[in-house]
Amino acid sequence: MNSVEASPDSTTTIPSKRAWIVWGVGVFAYLVAVLHRTSFGVSGLVATERFSIPASVLSSFVVLQLVVYAGMQIPSGVLLDRFGSRRMIATGALVMAAAQLTLALTESLPVAIAARVFVGVGDAMTFISVLRLVPQWFEPRRVPVVTQLTGLCGQFGQILSALPFLLLLSGPGWSFAYGSAAAIGVLSFVLALTVIRNSPPGHEVVAVPAGLKEVGRQIRTVWKRPGTRLGFFTHMGTQFSVTSFALLWGVPYLRSAQGLSASEAGSLLTLVVISAVVAGPIIGILSGRFPMRRSYLVLAIMISNAAGWTAVLVLPGPAPLWLLVLLVVVISVGGPGSMIGFDYARMFNPITSIGTAQGMVNIGGFLASLLVIQAIGLILDASGGYTFDGFRMAWLVQYPIWILAITGVLVTRGKARREMGVVLRPVRQVWRERGARNK
Repeated sequence: MNSVEASPDSTTTIPSKRAWIVWGVGVFAYLVAVLHRTSFGVSGLVATERFSIPASVLSSFVVLQLVVYAGMQIPSGVLLDRFGSRRMIATGALVMAAAQLTLALTESLPVAIAARVFVGVGDAMTFISVLRLVPQWFEPRRVPVVTQLTGLCGQFGQILSALPFLLLLSGPGWSFAYGSAAAIGVLSFVLALTVIRNSPPGHEVVAVPAGLKEVGRQIRTVWKRPGTRLGFFTHMGTQFSVTSFALLWGVPYLRSAQGLSASEAGSLLTLVVISAVVAGPIIGILSGRFPMRRSYLVLAIMISNAAGWTAVLVLPGPAPLWLLVLLVVVISVGGPGSMIGFDYARMFNPITSIGTAQGMVNIGGFLASLLVIQAIGLILDASGGYTFDGFRMAWLVQYPIWILAITGVLVTRGKARREMGVVLRPVRQVWRERGARNK
């Protein structure tokens, strides 16, 4: 597929109010998608009773959803390059609303699994479609920060699942909670259709259909670019730990292994979002100011995630609350850190294939997440259930992912720099020159 698309540059006058409105509706759609995505994680213990399933089957719910989500990334990216953000966001919202309504009404395990599959399908259409709006509606200098804000604002959907949704689940019950989530999804669908436009007036997207052979050629070309692979490994190594924690295993781990109450566990999940909100703008500013040194920030996030988990897992018993708070804060930075991967996709790919590139990047973290989530479920079943020792052993499956991702970043970073002809000066020299200019 080929698409011809005029992208606004720094000299283009964009109606700022309309840009923020379009972006805001897109972010609302993403927020609702995150609510749908994480709703099953906070209802995991209830689901085991409703469907009479063990831990491995419970994790299969989420893993299957993530398999579909990851598997749909490239098709969604190709469709995004063809049809634009508005149609993709609206379609995703409608699919997820229908899936959540089905889950609200059914007590059949196969039907419930099918519903979570379609949650993954709709979810896959949403995030990269919202990201595509950012370089179309905002000046290039603002794109890194607005990209971070996109990811951060969307994560408030996790607060909706950790607090209001959980309260509805504990009070009115399963059907009312999931039915309410479906109703919000319908609202998202209506707003997307009525408000979102793919680009500012005069910069409309014109897409030209193409055959499967040309689509395959485009996919191979995008993947061969080292910047795309750098984004893939960046997303992989920074996002999976907090995703696995927030999406399914955080609440069972905190309650069963660490002995926290339901309110304490919910508060720590809320802290995930708060920490990301604080860290996101800082990461966005640093990424925009030092674009050639983003990989140092990425590597620091991965190493700190591994160090935080090590500090908790080496303890012979439950960790003190302050250490669990520190762990949650540290792994939460991985969420906004993973957004750097999309900056790499944007830097190394033309606007005509950004959707495909962003889809490839987005696979990284969710592929790692689904592997970790499923492995944790299997290890818990093999070790006797939700025990302290079982969880301590299960969380060790994260370390090979970090090793792979760090290696991938180091290798592809060098290739990307050589492709751009970039030779970095020592950081000390850069800061010395900046200080001299400011005197």
